[in-house]
Amino acid sequence: MQKIVIAVLLATLAFAGAAATQSLPVSAASAVRVTDDRAGSNPVVIELFTSQGCSSCPPADLLARRLAKDGSLLVITRPVTYWDRLGWKDTLAREDNTRLQRAYASKGKEGSGVYTPQMIVNGGGGAIGSRENDIRSLVRRADRSGPRISAATDSEGRMTVTISGKSAYMAGVSLIALSSSETVRIGNGENGGRTMHYVNVVKAERKLGSWRGKPARFALTPADLAVNGADKYAIVVQRPGAGPIVAAKLLDI
Repeated sequence: MQKIVIAVLLATLAFAGAAATQSLPVSAASAVRVTDDRAGSNPVVIELFTSQGCSSCPPADLLARRLAKDGSLLVITRPVTYWDRLGWKDTLAREDNTRLQRAYASKGKEGSGVYTPQMIVNGGGGAIGSRENDIRSLVRRADRSGPRISAATDSEGRMTVTISGKSAYMAGVSLIALSSSETVRIGNGENGGRTMHYVNVVKAERKLGSWRGKPARFALTPADLAVNGADKYAIVVQRPGAGPIVAAKLLDI
């Protein structure tokens, strides 16, 4: 049964974690290893809002795993909390994911609403998360012309992320820690007895600072890239208030 919550709630996007890291001057830091995958620059970001307590979600979870194999896409799975009342508490859900989905819903864009499964493409339009044709249509229309992101690591393991390009708008820069694969045996609820598989599940995220439409650098320490349960990290540049995602990069660590 497709679960749709009709009420659209106004919410402010909250970032988890520590305080923002100060951006560095563009001239800062020498590095021994640089990654700037221009062919894969600015992948289209697909955020899947899903729940272990939703019987309609497994096909979308499967689609997310398939889409994640495409290097031109960055799939991020965001389990939500509002179906925990149905008899099974989602072991991967985060309140920040629920708040973000509600913030997207408040924009009233294509496919908006608070329901599962839902995929949001580049912080803009969305669709039922199991409808591959609708998702691919949104991907084809996505804007990939935003700033470029590169990363360099020095001999002590410190990483510097550089965002280049010029723009009249400002955007927040976030570091998202991901688990590339999660397997969960569901003990109760609509999916009770099933074993579920997830890709690129959010473990933590924090705001690094703001990109103000001109080249900027942000420093990451080894501790920033050692989040418990995470084995992948992504940089996402997004306009304020759950606005459009203008750039993203999966870091090479």
